[in-house]
Amino acid sequence: MTFKALLATKAGDKLSTDLVDFADADLMAGDVTIAVEYSTVNYKDGMALTGKAPIIQQFPMIPGVDLAGTVEASSYPGVAVGDKVVVNSWGLSQTHHGGYAQKARVNGDWIVKLPEEFSTRDAMAIGTAGYTAMLCVLALEHGRITPGCGDILVTGANGGVGSVAIALLSNLGYRVVASTGRLDEADYLRELGAAEIIDRKTLSEPGKPIASERWAGAVDSVGSYTLANVLAQTKYRGVVTACGLAQGIDLPATVLPFILRNVTLAGIDSVNAPQEARLEAWSRLARDLDLNKLARTTTVVGLAEVPEIAVRIIQGQVQGRTVVDVNA
Repeated sequence: MTFKALLATKAGDKLSTDLVDFADADLMAGDVTIAVEYSTVNYKDGMALTGKAPIIQQFPMIPGVDLAGTVEASSYPGVAVGDKVVVNSWGLSQTHHGGYAQKARVNGDWIVKLPEEFSTRDAMAIGTAGYTAMLCVLALEHGRITPGCGDILVTGANGGVGSVAIALLSNLGYRVVASTGRLDEADYLRELGAAEIIDRKTLSEPGKPIASERWAGAVDSVGSYTLANVLAQTKYRGVVTACGLAQGIDLPATVLPFILRNVTLAGIDSVNAPQEARLEAWSRLARDLDLNKLARTTTVVGLAEVPEIAVRIIQGQVQGRTVVDVNA
């Protein structure tokens, strides 16, 4: 049997993607086969499909770091035919065929059963971006940053991580300040729960190694000078979570915020997070995420539209979350 898939190939330095008929027999090894219903386009997917970063480590490859669907066959204990499941990251789109297809075969220990509050479409409206945002919130809570501690800054606010982070934090009672380069979309950010909008230019240029205290905590998906300035402006015993590199992988900062203000920089990894962390994140998403706000962040596209979306997300032209209906 065959099914539709978006397949990435590479000839020399040229990476290309084509919508193809893919055979069941060509799926990679795994003990669970999933009838995929939805995937999504994250910033990491944008980097993979445009070749901006060497995410895909072998070719040909079905990209897509996320998928959600219904179990079609399973020999893995505790995962049964008919279960609604989600898979985020692990080796998807890197060394293992990912979510941009109507079918996937994966390792059973990569799977999270969907909380009953979520449909498979909801799961991909959340995706790796939203699951990462929840990991950031958990890190803030671990650092004892409560709503009473002060403002929480969210950088890259119009993107996937930023949008879900704002929705989560505001629902939990935090006062959220959103940093964006798209000030014309301020109404969107306020609808998600942002109390204040600032221009990202105030953070994206070289700044002082230590500056006036402004933030009790932060969710940063940008890196580089932005992260350095966020650290310099964080309050005593504040927590900054770092989960992205949209501006760059460098960190042109000093140790002063860590020594003088006891600031914590918490790294957030969503790819190899242990299963217990994933289960906690999805459980908390089911409890703390307003699905009405999630719906406001979401656009749905078909498989054939994914390459174009990948280019736009790298260019900073995508608002919120893009869900991919693989059967459209």
